[in-house]
Amino acid sequence: MTRALTDSEVATVAARLYQAEKSGIQTSLPSLDFPGMTMDDAYRIQNELIRYKVAAGERPVGHKIGLTSRAMQRALGIDIPDSGVLFDTMLVNNGSTVERGRYIEPRVEAEIVFVMGHELAAGNLTRQDVVKATSYVSPALEVVDTRVFRKDPATGTARNVLDTIADNAANAGLVIGPSRHAADSVDLRWIGSIVRRDRIVEETGLGAGVLNDPFTSVIWLARRLARFGQPIQPGDIVLSGSFVRPVEAPPGSSFEADFGAFGKVEVAFERG
Repeated sequence: MTRALTDSEVATVAARLYQAEKSGIQTSLPSLDFPGMTMDDAYRIQNELIRYKVAAGERPVGHKIGLTSRAMQRALGIDIPDSGVLFDTMLVNNGSTVERGRYIEPRVEAEIVFVMGHELAAGNLTRQDVVKATSYVSPALEVVDTRVFRKDPATGTARNVLDTIADNAANAGLVIGPSRHAADSVDLRWIGSIVRRDRIVEETGLGAGVLNDPFTSVIWLARRLARFGQPIQPGDIVLSGSFVRPVEAPPGSSFEADFGAFGKVEVAFERG
């Protein structure tokens, strides 16, 4: 039976998630603690978590869209993406090595990132509207992490989409490649990536894996944000969604995402 969480319950869960991120010690699944929670509750928790981060001096720099592939949606029993907020503290320089302990259980995904040049407000948005609002697109690697258990230690219950949404859509890190392209200069559906970990190919994929077209993902985000009177702002970074499965990133591992003529992105993780 669903029951909307009280403001106090929302604040309690958000505080736990924030502390888990800072301490590196995972916390319990909100969906187990509050079996009646809804997707609206999960986004309320996310919003409260975002307020904690802003109050601590972190600066929002854009948005991440997740669960854009059919495979991931089927795995979680949903038919829509989710979203979270990107912060300046999540930006990682291309080719750099991430210090040990920055993340809890990091995994890496290949994505196409949009950097916005103009405001994008919802309405009868078209692909061309997104093209006009976009300054450029680039190859990227997203580092996803989980501040909640992937599986509850006591029951073995796996985290679900509500837990992920509450946890700011598993946002953790973002590496943007140096190459920049006009949004309409290439067909993003056919942009592919070969993801190597320690020089071994782990995943491959095409941009079409993101809702058939990464532009569709950005339109979905603009419409979702419009419900709260929040347009996508000039300068915002928008991660459009992964088109490969997440690859585990243990200490000492290195990653290269080769997007061919579109560009290349690299990141490594410090050894223990």
